[in-house]
Amino acid sequence: MSRVVHFEIQADDLERAMRFYGDVFGWEFQDYGAVTGSPYWGVVTGPDDELGINGGLLGRPTGAPTPEQGTNAFVCTVGVADYDATESAILRTGGQVALPKTALPGMAWQGYYLDTEGNTFGIHQPDPDAA
Repeated sequence: MSRVVHFEIQADDLERAMRFYGDVFGWEFQDYGAVTGSPYWGVVTGPDDELGINGGLLGRPTGAPTPEQGTNAFVCTVGVADYDATESAILRTGGQVALPKTALPGMAWQGYYLDTEGNTFGIHQPDPDAA
């Protein structure tokens, strides 16, 4: 079974979003821009010895939906053991590639997909040899 291991929040104003989530939930932020090659903040939601997951904060790649269109900005990422096999299963069962497989150098493989309902989700395979 694969579990949700990471979430991402898209924002129009990263500083404003960090203030909001920091003030409301006490979350902390770590600059991962050197790893991702673009502005990306790791979201630390609590200590490692407590139940929960951490996430990321990044700039919104497209316009935000209007209030009655639903959401497209809080994306969960599922940890997988075999990226390519999982991608094959996604495509075989009607999913689509949203953003292709990308190396997070020295860390993992990451990509984004649309499910059969148009919802975006990510998959993530840890791999220290990813390049």
